[in-house]
Amino acid sequence: MFGKTLAFYAGALLLGGCFAAPTPLAPGLDGSVGMPNLGVQTGASQLPISGRGFVRYRPQGKNHWGRPRLVAALERIAGEIDSELPGGVLVIGDLGAQRGGRIPGHASHRSGRDVDLLFYALTPAGASIVSPGFVRYEGDGLAVEPDSGDYLRLDVARQWLLVKKLVTSPEIGVQFLFISQPLEALLMDYARARGEPLELQDRAQTVMLQPRDSLPHDDHLHLRIACSPEETQAGCSGGGPYWEWLPALPPSQALSQALLEEIAADEPLEPLGALPLAGSTPDGGGV
Repeated sequence: MFGKTLAFYAGALLLGGCFAAPTPLAPGLDGSVGMPNLGVQTGASQLPISGRGFVRYRPQGKNHWGRPRLVAALERIAGEIDSELPGGVLVIGDLGAQRGGRIPGHASHRSGRDVDLLFYALTPAGASIVSPGFVRYEGDGLAVEPDSGDYLRLDVARQWLLVKKLVTSPEIGVQFLFISQPLEALLMDYARARGEPLELQDRAQTVMLQPRDSLPHDDHLHLRIACSPEETQAGCSGGGPYWEWLPALPPSQALSQALLEEIAADEPLEPLGALPLAGSTPDGGGV
């Protein structure tokens, strides 16, 4: 009973920070608050309509707000890819709302740490084109644009370069790259053929994942960044693994996370001290 009561109050405090920020329960929380599928954000940055090497998929949309470090990294990486492999355009879909929370068409994208990136596209002859939208690619890298019936090819070279730059970008700390298994295999085959470092291949393969609870992501790459140590202390909840190569979390946060996991499992808590709780017998049983 004690464990369930504590779990109730812990849950109330945690979820209270997921509907607005700051909240009456937790007025000090700001930034990326809560989990990707149950959170909000403050202090978001707006992705420009276009820039060097990128363009927004929905120029007039409202859902192009994200964590400042994420928006800055997208602009920088798109520009770098344009410098190294000129001619391609990264089409960027939804990030999140200015204050976070639910946006149409998405279960996540609520705390400023998610963004949809359309795949780099080529014509069958190999000419770079701007992606026409969320086009589904088969495992061989070919797709058919539904409206026109035109064939497209996945631009594997630019797509791998994007993955490479994302997973090696220290300021964002990739948590997941949601993508279908056949397309992940296509990118990893390319990386191996290029002789990319094994550590890089391991990181890329670790974060690339086909979701089990949604569509396979064969029409876009869904990037989710991890909470930074500073964001974690300010109210950000990871909602998934925290990879060993990411910056170390503060010891206090690691302890808190262990306690929350224990509460969530509803396991008996360790004794808090030598004195028994009020209303209990010395052996911990109820009166």
